[in-house]
Amino acid sequence: MTLPTPILHTERLRLRPFTDDDADALFELQSDADVLRYWDSPPWVDRASVGRFMDGCRRMAEEGSGARVAIERGADQAFVGWCTFNSWNPDFRSASLGYCLNREAWGHGYATEAARALLGWAFDTIDLNRVQSETDTRNLASARVLEKLGFVREGTLREDCIVNGDVSDSWVYGLLRRDWTS
Repeated sequence: MTLPTPILHTERLRLRPFTDDDADALFELQSDADVLRYWDSPPWVDRASVGRFMDGCRRMAEEGSGARVAIERGADQAFVGWCTFNSWNPDFRSASLGYCLNREAWGHGYATEAARALLGWAFDTIDLNRVQSETDTRNLASARVLEKLGFVREGTLREDCIVNGDVSDSWVYGLLRRDWTS
């Protein structure tokens, strides 16, 4: 089953498939140590990472395992980050949600707006029952985004990641179809 990457519009944003024109902005985002300070993978130092990321986006769509979209501001078409719906498991009717935005986009509600649009698409497109997301316990801004979307904190994965050499915990959040309000 393929899962074509959607083009979605919100009040302030456009979510769309990645293009080659996104390469520089994507590299800048993923190489920013401050942006990735809570991630379990290091900032990019090799521009070849862009190609691997883009290949992963295409593969996800072709395999039907998810969709990763570029987020651009509607007012000026500036790339502000990305949002992903991935790990789609049709047997369990479950998937995961993630997002990454550049520092200039923080604090404007873009992550919530983009994730809400992508979740709405996912709940409308496939027979989805549950979406899960995880965030480092120190990343309170990400936790707030998930809670605004209706996710419920279900538990803590103790010492599940090593971030920048530090062992860290993650919170697990879940959102069920019956609790989803677009």
